[in-house]
Amino acid sequence: MWRCLMVGVAMLLACAAQARTPAPFTLEPGQSAIALSPYITYRHDTLAADGATEAFARARAGQFAALPGGNPTFGFQDGAYWFYLPVVNRHPEESRWLLVQEYALSDQLDVYLRYPDGRVEHQASGDHQPFANRFIRYRHPNFRLDLPVGQQVEVLVRVQSESSMQVPLVLYTPRALAELMRDTQFSTGLYYGIVLALLFYNLVLWIMLRDPGYFWYLLHTGAFGLVLFTLNGYGFEYFWPDWPWLADASVPLSICLALIGMQQFSRSFLELKERWPAGNVASLALIGFFVLLGGASVWLPYSTSTPLASKAVLVGLIWIVAAAVVMLRRGYRPARLFLLAWSLFLLGTAMFTLLAFGLVPRNFWTQNGVQIGSALEMLLLSLALGARYAGLRNENIRIVQQANEQLERSVIDRTKQLRTAMAQLGEANVQLRDYSQRDPLTGVYNRRHFREAFEQALDARKDNGKPLALLLLDLDHFKRINDSYGHLAGDDCLHFAARCMEDVVVPRGGLVARFGGEEFVAVLPGADAQDALQVAEAVRLRIQQAPVATGGHSIRLSASIGVHTVIEGHHATPEDVIRIADEALYRAKDDGRNCVRHSVVVA
Repeated sequence: MWRCLMVGVAMLLACAAQARTPAPFTLEPGQSAIALSPYITYRHDTLAADGATEAFARARAGQFAALPGGNPTFGFQDGAYWFYLPVVNRHPEESRWLLVQEYALSDQLDVYLRYPDGRVEHQASGDHQPFANRFIRYRHPNFRLDLPVGQQVEVLVRVQSESSMQVPLVLYTPRALAELMRDTQFSTGLYYGIVLALLFYNLVLWIMLRDPGYFWYLLHTGAFGLVLFTLNGYGFEYFWPDWPWLADASVPLSICLALIGMQQFSRSFLELKERWPAGNVASLALIGFFVLLGGASVWLPYSTSTPLASKAVLVGLIWIVAAAVVMLRRGYRPARLFLLAWSLFLLGTAMFTLLAFGLVPRNFWTQNGVQIGSALEMLLLSLALGARYAGLRNENIRIVQQANEQLERSVIDRTKQLRTAMAQLGEANVQLRDYSQRDPLTGVYNRRHFREAFEQALDARKDNGKPLALLLLDLDHFKRINDSYGHLAGDDCLHFAARCMEDVVVPRGGLVARFGGEEFVAVLPGADAQDALQVAEAVRLRIQQAPVATGGHSIRLSASIGVHTVIEGHHATPEDVIRIADEALYRAKDDGRNCVRHSVVVA
């Protein structure tokens, strides 16, 4: 009787354990990318004492729990986290899958696969492993999973890290991951393209104007670009793939460098030293703290330095916003755009920091808040710098005018005033002459200036005997663009086409002008027919290959180009040359557009 009772109890315990074991997740045909958070179970091994055998046993015994709210973010935690998922692959065309941990800063990841025959395979990754150990060279740790069709395979993942414990596990087919990498490369390239463009643009302005604000903006932009380069795993992928120590230290170091640049730029832009000395002292104190924190992060544990640096970002941003509010209330008008820029940056950074500490769920906005906020902030700060410089220039002009009024009291002062006024008038005349020659929308020369320059080029050709080419360009289906996307988008397309044409024609000694509407014209002195056709084809390809990003749309353009060459020994009036090039342009349109046609008439 007791023996029967014991057998019954054992059977009940076995059934209970089996009931607690998670049901296997089934991969069905047609699936290619599956976020595993809703299906996996986890256990926090606070002492990091369990091995794979113990973890498999605990998982089967039902000691793992579902993710709280399906959120795979736990903040900064000690010990190790285990994640368990039994998988049955019913996808007949895919037996090889890729498991990706879509967080770049985890120190150590171990993946164990247990097959029905008891065989266990182990793979390791993370930024405490050489980057070359990854199955695919990708910024996120990834693992190959061989999942035979119809068999249940137990997947066990162990994560131990001094960084934020974020474990968004996603299962991909090889093709799906390749497409993801392609899309990620595009978006990342777009972001860093913006950063590099702003860096180069403001570097030129700093060299020309010698305004220290532009230098500190360069430091801030470059340093924060390095922060995101590090946080997104690109630093470990490209710069230090065999230096796990530097992979850890680079995060707090780059953050501190960016904080120093942020505070120095804010001090300079807001003119705290002159306008708010107490605020200037507070900014200097913060800079000193960030310098000390950056130096200490070299020897402090990563689990200490990185959370401290992450919190310091919020402190630094809150102080910058507070200083901007104070300066705005004191009547400093440039602080308006400055405040908007840093408020957006603060919002994006706050979401990312709260995600790192596990206080908000992981989604598109929390995961990409820093990139979005920083891109908007950098663009707005660049505009704010320009507006500030314009304000300083206007203030200088006002001061000069006041001085001139005072100098009128004496003959000598009146003479000085006259010289200053004449110099200013000459500069204004030069600017006015340039403005009168330019098309206000596209920035290239207008039709009136083109006519004058073209007549001079034809006269010069008579003297030197060299050929001369005329290109007449018309954007294809431009009315359709205006009707579909609006006139502002059409203006952006015209501006883009003008830049493309200038980039090709001007380095070859040519002149570009807007001829009217969506038509542009270019003069190429010294170019024969072959040279002119090559230039025209280069312009056409440049316009066709790069889409125009405007108003959330990506617009593809194409252009039809007519070319006419005036060769040695022939004379023609401007009207004749334009008419013949226009006929070639219409032949290009009749031949299907997006092509180049040369005139058949030799003049």
